[in-house]
Amino acid sequence: MPLESYFSEETLRWVVIPLLIFLARLTDVTIGTLRLIFTARGFRQIAPVLGFFEVLIWIVAMSQIMRYADNWPSYLAWAGGFAAGNYTGLKIEERLALGNLLLRVITALPAVDLMEALRSRGYGVTLLGARGSQGDVSVLFTLIKRKNLPDALALVHAHNPQAFYTVEDVRHTSVRSR
Repeated sequence: MPLESYFSEETLRWVVIPLLIFLARLTDVTIGTLRLIFTARGFRQIAPVLGFFEVLIWIVAMSQIMRYADNWPSYLAWAGGFAAGNYTGLKIEERLALGNLLLRVITALPAVDLMEALRSRGYGVTLLGARGSQGDVSVLFTLIKRKNLPDALALVHAHNPQAFYTVEDVRHTSVRSR
């Protein structure tokens, strides 16, 4: 049954349609945000499926905007759904924590204890000596899963709270057998 049979024209125009537009935009922008993140992280197989649903929902929402073109609450719902969808998509991706990261730690203190602590948790670590602007430093590289970043950073902070570190996304890795 059409929505008109459940709601008065006023309720439909000023409440129901803007709410549906907001929810549609929230959904399609969330999907679009995830699609872009998955593509950038190398999960390209899922992108076309997400893109299909993103555009399908967008068309439905846009058709309602055009149908109620004189309705300013619909415009606010469109913009609000877009903002909320971006936020929601980023939060979902943060929770999924897919992919790998490169953790690079630079420290002027001896790094053997930190290296062993990381290795004891199952992280592979490469240690290099280097010269920084203020003298000799140690540089540790470790490849970790995104979901393990808090654990690895806790080890860095516990062993050397003054260490400088960077975190970078890693799209592809290669392991060579010996």
